[in-house]
Amino acid sequence: MPDLPAPLPPGSTIGVLGGGQLGRMLAMAAARLGLRTHIYCPEDNCTAAQVADAVTIAAYDDKAALKAFAAQVDVVTYEFENVPTDTASMLAQDVPVRPGARALSVAQDRLTEKNFMQGLGVATAPFADVTDVGSLTTALADIGTPAILKTRRLGYDGKGQMRIDDTTQASTAWEAVNKQPSILEGFVDFEAEISVIVARGLDGTTAAYDPARNDHENHILSLSTVPSGYPETVEAKARTLAEKIAAELDYVGVMGVELFVASGTRKLIVNEIAPRVHNSGHWTLEGCTVSQFEQHMRAVAGWPLGSPQRHSDATMTNLIGSDADDWQQLATEPNAGLHLYGKGEARPGRKMGHITRISPKTSA
Repeated sequence: MPDLPAPLPPGSTIGVLGGGQLGRMLAMAAARLGLRTHIYCPEDNCTAAQVADAVTIAAYDDKAALKAFAAQVDVVTYEFENVPTDTASMLAQDVPVRPGARALSVAQDRLTEKNFMQGLGVATAPFADVTDVGSLTTALADIGTPAILKTRRLGYDGKGQMRIDDTTQASTAWEAVNKQPSILEGFVDFEAEISVIVARGLDGTTAAYDPARNDHENHILSLSTVPSGYPETVEAKARTLAEKIAAELDYVGVMGVELFVASGTRKLIVNEIAPRVHNSGHWTLEGCTVSQFEQHMRAVAGWPLGSPQRHSDATMTNLIGSDADDWQQLATEPNAGLHLYGKGEARPGRKMGHITRISPKTSA
């Protein structure tokens, strides 16, 4: 192994691309370690800027602003996976970018992601490339229904996708995704979705948190529960898969890996990866000594990883839209950690905060 760069000392500055709630919580975790953060995002009044040491408001393709940003930070990371790869590559000419651009390019394109998993020998739903109605019709004949048509890029929280229950819906589905390059995924008969938050350091060491069991409402994560309720054999396989994916990407930082637990067999099927801290890992703020946010900042700064061991059972509930209006009542709950993201308008479907309720640990 080549000589590793020295860890960044306290007082160093970590640049964060993106100004949402994940960037906000990364900045707060960095401050705990004596590290500074500089947020770069195109939006005015971003929530991360409220707690960061510095902020640059500029477009992701603004070469002059990116050059100036790189000169003011010691390393760059990101809080969402749709940062343009050209932006990451441009910054990497002047400052370390962790995780690297390859993780972005794999995660940003569902077809690339599925092919990557296939090459790694990791199980996924059956899939096919879709470029027009004809290829969609062919894919439906091969894969069958029900199936889900998803745009290859930029979809999240159920956006950019449509369920197809009958082959006659091909034209309607293609119109619904605005004729964008897509993939067709076969329906997976699963009993639950679980996710693993895995970290990988500069030296290749890994640390995976206990898998969380996830429940969704309207395609948005509503509840994550730890322990997952599955045997240790299943959870160990999930952690191993996540570590394998991170190693293959030569990843540095925290990654979320979403998996389906197949009905009956309990075979693990990877749904998707997120090259960033992940909503289903928010429970670690109250459930572990070292949260996913601190772990990420440790990794990108070249520090030793902390222990991912949890000390409590936990349930994390997202506060969506008007849910956050109950903040006064939520703030009275014992053994609960309330997090509000400092956003303005509570629009339907908008993540305004979360609350994690902990209880004594009941399983290993």
